[in-house]
Amino acid sequence: MGDNPCCMNETPTADAETVTPAAPAPLFSSLPLDAKLLRAVADQGYASMTPIQAKAIPIVLSGRDVMGAAQTGTGKTAAFSIPLLQKMLRHENASASPARHPVRALVLAPTRELADQVAANILGYARHTKLRTAVVFGGIDMKPQTLQLKAGVEVLVATPGRLLDHIEAKNCVLNQVEYVVLDEADRMLDIGFLPDLQRILSYLPKQRQTLLFSATFSPEIRRLSQSYLQDPVVVEVARPNATATTVEQHFYNVGDDDKRRAVRQVLRQRELSQALVFVNSKLGAARLARSFERDGLKTTALHGDKSQDERLKALDAFKRGEVEVLVATDVAARGLDIADLPAVFNFDVPFNAEDYVHRIGRTGRAGASGLAVTLVARDDLRLVGDIEKLIKKKIELEPFEFEDDRPRRPPRRMADDSEPRAMSERTYEPAYRRPPEPRPKDPFFDQPYEPSGSGTPAWEASKTAAAPVARPVASPNIRSKKKTAALLGGTPG
Repeated sequence: MGDNPCCMNETPTADAETVTPAAPAPLFSSLPLDAKLLRAVADQGYASMTPIQAKAIPIVLSGRDVMGAAQTGTGKTAAFSIPLLQKMLRHENASASPARHPVRALVLAPTRELADQVAANILGYARHTKLRTAVVFGGIDMKPQTLQLKAGVEVLVATPGRLLDHIEAKNCVLNQVEYVVLDEADRMLDIGFLPDLQRILSYLPKQRQTLLFSATFSPEIRRLSQSYLQDPVVVEVARPNATATTVEQHFYNVGDDDKRRAVRQVLRQRELSQALVFVNSKLGAARLARSFERDGLKTTALHGDKSQDERLKALDAFKRGEVEVLVATDVAARGLDIADLPAVFNFDVPFNAEDYVHRIGRTGRAGASGLAVTLVARDDLRLVGDIEKLIKKKIELEPFEFEDDRPRRPPRRMADDSEPRAMSERTYEPAYRRPPEPRPKDPFFDQPYEPSGSGTPAWEASKTAAAPVARPVASPNIRSKKKTAALLGGTPG
């Protein structure tokens, strides 16, 4: 984490100045927000704003389209949800009619877990208002979601695939949407949601305010913004693809067979209460979770093959502290907010270098310190090189020193000692062997060989004294052949 000359020529110098710790953080109370929202923010324990919130909230309140980029864990959800709730308060009403509660704000998220988390945050900010919030995602029954949508909601958080299902079933109408948020848009493009995004945006009114928030900006994201955002204001409070300075990063050179042992040793040495372990495959996550369970660690797995109910229960148990190790694929790498997570392990180096930024962003959130450990095998060097190019920092591979925690064989005891003595005092007696037992005697087999009197072998004697061969006697049950005349084909008698 030393000097980084590549960062010296970064263009957003003004943004870098706003992140300086010396500058006092602006307070939420300084914003033109309704008292209901300020009360909800105070209930969440927030007093001052993060850099992305301080820069983005006034711009969103002014009605401009925004492209917001910030390090993960810096409060992007509040940066777009609080000002949108403020603008929708003019539509607030207590009517029971669904027609009085149309969808006015649509938030699209790439994963089910992120959608559920964003909806929970918005519910917390809108708790003192009459604005309704709902979340729809795949993997669970559509009927409860349909009932909630038909009852009317102002804020709808959704994953693209399940939202299209509800649109085709005519469960929701989006012709009154005024605000659209694309959260973690780069991830949505990575997993192939661009056609779904284009279909969804085609159902929305042309006149709307569009916000795009992500931890990274790729060329594809910029092309997307040119198509669907109108003269957006770019808000970057940190260098794109940067890792948080509060996260202590280590890259250890460890063989594949020793990775699990290395994780256990770091957990023990650092006295870590919890850890999030990332792997690249769903099968690998399930196997590693079972291995940690056998090691005595309370472990659960989070991957795409589990049902949505199982995934939510696993994540909730980890957040409550009931699980020590959560083994997950990259389904948990984007946007999940786990309070006070002390450490993240990259058991497998991610195939996509940008996923490294998102993985380690699960720790060290909101200014807290964190630990990120990446275990690098021989075949992972190319992937580490990609990470090095992305974050523009030199990565040093460190050798991992294992403790000698393998069980040792107990020392040998001497014949007349109850306790082992020092090496110089040991006098080993020669090994004592039991003599073989005598073989039982048999007078018949023990007598010497004596030849027979004739001197002719029995098989030779049988040849010379062969008895005449007797003709076989016909069985009385066999009938004799009848004589047949020669004219009828018989043989002459």
